[in-house]
Amino acid sequence: MTADVAPPDASSLPAAPTAGTGGRVLLAAPRGYCAGVDRAVETVEKALELYGAPVYVRKQIVHNKYVVETLEARGAVFVDETDEVPEGATVIFSAHGVAPVVHDEARSRSLKTIDATCPLVTKVHNEARRFASADYDILLIGHEGHEEVIGTSGEAPDHIHLVDGPDGVDDVVVRDPARVVWLSQTTLSVDETLETVRRLKEKFPLLQDPPSDDICYATQNRQVAVKDIAAQSDLVIVVGSRNSSNSVRLVEVSLEYGAKAAYLVDYASECQDEWLAGVSTVGVTSGASVPEILVRDVLAWLAERGFGRVEEVRSAQESLLFALPVELRRDMKAAAAR
Repeated sequence: MTADVAPPDASSLPAAPTAGTGGRVLLAAPRGYCAGVDRAVETVEKALELYGAPVYVRKQIVHNKYVVETLEARGAVFVDETDEVPEGATVIFSAHGVAPVVHDEARSRSLKTIDATCPLVTKVHNEARRFASADYDILLIGHEGHEEVIGTSGEAPDHIHLVDGPDGVDDVVVRDPARVVWLSQTTLSVDETLETVRRLKEKFPLLQDPPSDDICYATQNRQVAVKDIAAQSDLVIVVGSRNSSNSVRLVEVSLEYGAKAAYLVDYASECQDEWLAGVSTVGVTSGASVPEILVRDVLAWLAERGFGRVEEVRSAQESLLFALPVELRRDMKAAAAR
């Protein structure tokens, strides 16, 4: 991995400047890169090393502006659809997953594909196929238009009904209320999803739960972590991009759990001095697709303004790692043997 994109180990980073001790920073942990993002970014990096530029990527590999721009500078070419990829070229599918039709389109253009779909998203795809084959109506809780929802819906379009939050429950119509199951987008607000499920079960008492929780461990952990600091914070700064569902949720959760104000920024340069008026404690966290270097930049910005005391508040430990996609590992092994 390159240090520019991969999250550097915290112990290797210089301490944030300590210009003044007037304010306190509560730094949420866990934060930043999850295992699925780490795998997806490394997939693009290794593909560039192995095949050379350009390597095409369908959609943003992860929803983070800095990561995408850094990979573009190294030779990754991001496209919206497979028909923008030259025939016979290499294309990587993003961490959010794709519908089966996308795989078909890639085959028709003789594209070499590397699937960087997060394994936790793949699990939801597998569940959708299994319940559809058993002729269930599947109530997919998620946000309309999100890439993950589009990919999951494509696994069983005739069986899936999108439920976009609690307010979407009243519009759901199913064929047989006795054969209904719910699944969810992995990056949702835990609280909102539970409320949506509660209302669905009021309407469909026989609604089945998925075999395991669909909301990913990293999404849950980052929401729990920000809850732990929100009530103590006058201001919460969430580092993340606006098209990152889990980052947007962190802002919402911060406000719901007691922060007086919360803002989403891609870079420290977007922070505004007026946010600090009357503030004594600032909470800081980052979405699951954010490299740690961007968080350190925000800490440095705060330290320059008198917020140099940083306390890390840890709510969970994370150690999960995912292997690189099998197609890439196979080619790396073949290259090493030459």
